[in-house]
Amino acid sequence: MSEEFISRNEHDEFCRRLDSENMRQNRRIELLEDNIREIGTIANSVEKLAVNMESMLREQERQGSRLKTLENRDGEKWRQIVGYTITAVISLILGYMFTHITL
Repeated sequence: MSEEFISRNEHDEFCRRLDSENMRQNRRIELLEDNIREIGTIANSVEKLAVNMESMLREQERQGSRLKTLENRDGEKWRQIVGYTITAVISLILGYMFTHITL
């Protein structure tokens, strides 16, 4: 069995390369951890945004129904006025006719 020994210089160079690789990998891991934190923050923001948009949608639906009620109120008043006017005109015509028929 043949064992080869490496020199001290080769060993030091090997250690430097390992340290360099470890530092490079540690930096990549740090960047990944930062990215994961940012993604988590974005996910939380999107969730809050979705909740806010949902409540805004509900509020818009409530406002829409209130607006429809207000719009219909004016239409109902107008229909009542027209109905009362027609009733008054018909009453006048019938009253005029009955007064002339009975004479």
